[in-house]
Amino acid sequence: MGTFSKMHGLGNDFVVIDARADAVELTEARARAIADRHTGIGCDQLIVIGPSPRADVAMRIFNADGSEVAACGNATRCVPLFVGRDVTIETRAGLLDARLVDDGARVDMGAPRFDWDAIPLAYAMDTLAMPVSWEDLPPPAAVNVGNPHVIFFVDALDAVDSARLGPLIEVDPLFPERVNVNFAQILDPHHVRLVVWERGAGLTRACGTGACATAVAAIRRGLASGPVTVSLPGGDLVIDWTPGGTIQMTGPATFVFSGEADWDSF
Repeated sequence: MGTFSKMHGLGNDFVVIDARADAVELTEARARAIADRHTGIGCDQLIVIGPSPRADVAMRIFNADGSEVAACGNATRCVPLFVGRDVTIETRAGLLDARLVDDGARVDMGAPRFDWDAIPLAYAMDTLAMPVSWEDLPPPAAVNVGNPHVIFFVDALDAVDSARLGPLIEVDPLFPERVNVNFAQILDPHHVRLVVWERGAGLTRACGTGACATAVAAIRRGLASGPVTVSLPGGDLVIDWTPGGTIQMTGPATFVFSGEADWDSF
């Protein structure tokens, strides 16, 4: 038997497995089975907290489809709450620093990357105003914040069929590792509305890395200046970034319940 906690950040929900003392073997099929909302525990992402020789803990992240990814902002905010103190976290995207604040956490998400091969894209192009688009969407920006994001700034967010366009863009050959798709509307220089189609998870109530990527792209384009409040369907995150620096993300993290499970049964 192993222990887990059900947690969420703005409704983006996680099964957080404690593997610090006892290792948990996760395959793509097992992660998918645990994440299933009908026959498993149910979550958008599965998070495994283990030991690290370089940081306080290590974090592995699996999407609901079983694919392993390098970064998840909402899950990162849950880690200090799960551990019970400020922590450094080893991830595939690098070392992150997460500190408890009232009702949540503040995370240094590291520096964004903009080179086409760091996103990655299939071929070289300008990532601030990409010379491509889909249907009547405007040319997007691309940012890697530990995982790949493409951001479309639109005039009327409610008019965008994100549930239809998101999955088409996610798997476009331009993105060899697939991509998270962000649809954003600038409300004022410090406030952005955002809906995200997450790679491997679909539409979720919130996406922390999407909020980071969108705020960074808006600041780079001169559409916004930090700090930026990013309003997602599940609530607000505050993102601050100065060109050349690292991204600071502040927002809620919530513990729901804890339990035990036999991981070999999945």
